[in-house]
Amino acid sequence: MTLTLQISMIVAELIYFGLVIFFLKKKMLSLKYSILWLIAGGVMLIFTIFPMLMIRFVKLFGVESAMNGLFSLLIFFILTIIMSLTAIVSRQAEKIRTLTQSQALLEERIRELEEKQ
Repeated sequence: MTLTLQISMIVAELIYFGLVIFFLKKKMLSLKYSILWLIAGGVMLIFTIFPMLMIRFVKLFGVESAMNGLFSLLIFFILTIIMSLTAIVSRQAEKIRTLTQSQALLEERIRELEEKQ
């Protein structure tokens, strides 16, 4: 990895961390949901600062090219984040369904009480 590429990647990752922190400060992103983003960025920063560590890591898994290993690692992080977000959406959908049902039951109870009066 050339020094220019390494410096460019470090600057890009610092901007990335800045964006995550900005979103956290503006409450556009919850802390518990941003942990995966921070972990992914941290791993990428470590591999950028220590490129030989990345080469050893991908060789451990039998990948011949460091770039193929990097793309595989990025795909892994993206899939992990997508699965996490899918789980969050599923939980929210279940909560919305439960809330809607309880609201309908309460409205029905209110109508019954109003009819009795």
